[in-house]
Amino acid sequence: MLDQQVSDEEVVKRALGDKEQFGVLMDRYEAKLSRYIARLGIRNPDDQLDVLQDIFLKVYRNLNGFDPKLKFSSWIYRIAHNEAISSYRKKNVRPEGHLVADSEEILTFVSGSLETADETFDKTINAEEVNKALLKLDQKYSEVLLLRFFEHKEYDEISDILQIPIGSVGTLIHRGKKQLATVINDDHIRI
Repeated sequence: MLDQQVSDEEVVKRALGDKEQFGVLMDRYEAKLSRYIARLGIRNPDDQLDVLQDIFLKVYRNLNGFDPKLKFSSWIYRIAHNEAISSYRKKNVRPEGHLVADSEEILTFVSGSLETADETFDKTINAEEVNKALLKLDQKYSEVLLLRFFEHKEYDEISDILQIPIGSVGTLIHRGKKQLATVINDDHIRI
């Protein structure tokens, strides 16, 4: 196999000539993409494996079409995103939920953004509350928040993955955070 220091783009070049090198890409991305599609709502392990297999099959078939000017991670995440959405449509169900336990950043944001001069907010928001709130967001907002705060993608990568202008990414993140804060605040008041 290859040294971990070799870039994804270099591994792609090598895999085009030696198909066995594709295994390096699979090794690098299998856990990341499994976690990502689970966060998108594909929680059933069998469904995860099916979607993951579809992702790698599509990547393998389209490896010649990869534009080396782009980051490989953005390209493969876009494929993963599209395959997960396609899976939803095939099953015609709403995603089961997002895993949020490992993202302190979004919890910190929500806790801090809900306090204003007129209202106080108990800062003990837990991951379950954020999870429920994410399910209530418009999909366009949950997608960008998921990529930014859970997958730690930069704006340009989110733009590539979702195929939206980079300026829209910032707007969607800003509006998504506001909507998330509102949903959590409304839910918290009802309790």
